[in-house]
Amino acid sequence: MVRRSGRLLKSLLVPALVVAAWDLLARSGAVSPLVLPSPAQVVRRWAAYASPLSPYDPSAESYLAWLASGELWLDSAGSLYRVLGGFLLGTALALPLGLLMGAKGSVNDLLNPVLQVVRPIPPIAFIPLAILWFGLGNPPAFFLIALGAFFPVLVNTIAGVRNVDQIYLRAARNLGAGELTVFRRVMLPGAMPYILAGLRIGIGIAFIVVIVAEMTAVNRGLGYRILEAREYFWSDKIIAGMVSIGLIGLAIDWVMGRVNARLLRWHRGIEG
Repeated sequence: MVRRSGRLLKSLLVPALVVAAWDLLARSGAVSPLVLPSPAQVVRRWAAYASPLSPYDPSAESYLAWLASGELWLDSAGSLYRVLGGFLLGTALALPLGLLMGAKGSVNDLLNPVLQVVRPIPPIAFIPLAILWFGLGNPPAFFLIALGAFFPVLVNTIAGVRNVDQIYLRAARNLGAGELTVFRRVMLPGAMPYILAGLRIGIGIAFIVVIVAEMTAVNRGLGYRILEAREYFWSDKIIAGMVSIGLIGLAIDWVMGRVNARLLRWHRGIEG
């Protein structure tokens, strides 16, 4: 318990120093409040952003539903919906393809040239095509997010399958295991650290892409709200939205880290 408390204090030290320096700079008057609002101003805007839009009516809705009716919660829910939808779509395509390309050299030789041409193109460059193909709304956002998550999962899955120790494969085959059993019981578990690393990177990229997609193709979400705040010079709301994105991203990464630690308890690289 003492060790965890010490780690928590250390992790909060740098953010506290950054906020203190930010507050001193804002109070000094060297920068206009329109350009750099104070932390207190951002907190007030964040509270207004999170507040319910209408008075509480017990006969119409529950208290929790009323609390969740603020713009911040609705925008966060919309962004998370797009992130998870696009990430699952990209993973569903990348994972089996990566396993197949990693296990079968002929498939890798056939598909790798095309994938290597497309991989360096950032998902943002596909925005005009995504709007032309899918119109506005969620479909282009799902497409862009799936594209952003696809390649990290694919590349890490291929690398994981190819880095399985050949000793384990030969031992399984010598003991009479068939190809399907070798794949399911040796190759897949051996590649799991790489796969989970790819999933963690992929969902991080998905969250980056969703913000850009919401600035161009949808009319609700954290990215859309930041763009709207820029039009009205609400720098405090821009920063409040950015902090919200950071906190949600931190929560997602923490969950992925816990999942990795639990699934890889057998792996020597994970400490108990």
